[in-house]
Amino acid sequence: MMRDKAVAVANRLPKLIQSLRSKELSKPLTNQNLLLPSLRRAFSLYDQINLINNVPDDQLRFQGFTDTGFKVNGADYEGSLLCVGNLLLSWSPTSFSQVTPESLSIFQTVRPIPEILILGCGRHIQPIDPALRSFIRSTGMKLEAVDSRNAASTYNILNEEGRIVAAAVLPYGVTS
Repeated sequence: MMRDKAVAVANRLPKLIQSLRSKELSKPLTNQNLLLPSLRRAFSLYDQINLINNVPDDQLRFQGFTDTGFKVNGADYEGSLLCVGNLLLSWSPTSFSQVTPESLSIFQTVRPIPEILILGCGRHIQPIDPALRSFIRSTGMKLEAVDSRNAASTYNILNEEGRIVAAAVLPYGVTS
């Protein structure tokens, strides 16, 4: 009995695939069809839900970067940035050597404490000074040091997930 059902399904499957392909080919090309797919998707049996395009308007999202700054929520910012949750601040360091516990002292007063600080080191990942690592640990945060492009991307993903996250990013053009 089960074998008969399996054979029946197997016989119908090619017809189903063919009918779906013919419907897809008959759709007119529109701008909507030409959009790149989202990297993060949730699938159900009935529909496809795009999580990226459903982010609230007040949520910070890095949209681009240059050698001298970043594009966040449609606005261009020059220089280094400090993001805590959905708060965006200009940040004073212009080189990695200026990233010190003093430059990150805001984390002694910010509540709730972010679970992670993503440090964008510029173009290349830099070794973290033990004093800086100790300071970050003393605030209760974890530290992830990456190049600034990946720092912005990681911040976007974690922030979209609703996690309490911070990013301190130097412009991508900073090399040391």
